[in-house]
Amino acid sequence: MCIALFTTAHPDYALVAIDNRDEYILRPTSRPQWWTAEVDSHTTANGSANDTDDESTKTQPKTSTKIEALSSVDLQRPERGTWMGITKGGNFAVLTNYRETDTGNAEHPVSGMRSRGGMVTAWLTADPAESTEEFVHRMLSDGGVKGVGGFSLVCGKLRRVAGGKNINPLAIISNRCDHAGQVPWICEERGSVYGLSNAIYLEQSGENKETLWPKIRDGKELLSRAVAAGGSEEELIASLFKILDTDNFPSEHTINLEEVIPLLKNSIFIPALGGKDHQQEMCEAQESGSVEMKGRNPSAAETVTPDEQQPNGFQAGLYGTQRQTVMLVDWEGNATYIERALWDCSGNAIPRGQGDETFRFRIEGWEQEDELCN
Repeated sequence: MCIALFTTAHPDYALVAIDNRDEYILRPTSRPQWWTAEVDSHTTANGSANDTDDESTKTQPKTSTKIEALSSVDLQRPERGTWMGITKGGNFAVLTNYRETDTGNAEHPVSGMRSRGGMVTAWLTADPAESTEEFVHRMLSDGGVKGVGGFSLVCGKLRRVAGGKNINPLAIISNRCDHAGQVPWICEERGSVYGLSNAIYLEQSGENKETLWPKIRDGKELLSRAVAAGGSEEELIASLFKILDTDNFPSEHTINLEEVIPLLKNSIFIPALGGKDHQQEMCEAQESGSVEMKGRNPSAAETVTPDEQQPNGFQAGLYGTQRQTVMLVDWEGNATYIERALWDCSGNAIPRGQGDETFRFRIEGWEQEDELCN
């Protein structure tokens, strides 16, 4: 039950975003890294991305653009997707799964033929000339979200709006949306706090408190307090990781995941959970001391094929919060991106802070005036 929290309330930062990736701890995953992709595109005379060859659009010849993106990589599926990432050009995305309650619903499978993580990389590798709004329309109108397990994707092009203390809004795409008109937009207003977990965004953030998941309610409150407390950047980062460590889960952890799914929405941090079989698998992985997969330019040969008896994907070992991420973007477009690993690839716990990797860079085109996307 992943969680992503965002705020535009901090005076020194245009955006603060934090995230917990909850997953099977042994699921093979690389550490964060810069990676590149070549994108073929062509633009019309007005500079917008266009995929038609109609001469009436005055389309210019295709060009190849190199995208530089920062993210970890899921090594479980051949798509090499991810749950959170950002490009040097400011394309930013975070994904959470949708918690399916009807596992027999063919229209909304628990695990689709296509990777959810591919939705993040679809935006990270989009034509830089494509606006967030154009991406939303493309994904929802051209079947871009079909064949994927339930998800919500927060995505947008991080830009400072000219002449003001605002940033371009972020869209929340879901394959529960039928058309672009149903897509919520967030972060366009200063002083706001937002939360997203494993349900439709509006169900979690509406005024009806009965629909607000406890972990979202707690996360938004704690994030507001952290912003109000002030302090140095180092102190802020420490407080943000403390939020991600908030554990309201019952003390009994030797229990099958299926039995505790209703409880996962109560706790921001999910401790390592699993029944006897999963506990045994974890012990075996720790004892084997398997070679760590760094994931640097992983080849197809490194793909771990899901067991045919596991239709929902990788389900070995214990389940819990596997990675934590903090991202800060200041008013000059300087980004600080910190990912914290809590476990190594053999399932051994990593002391807090020792699994941190930090990246600092300036977003290219931060001051460039973009059209607002909603």
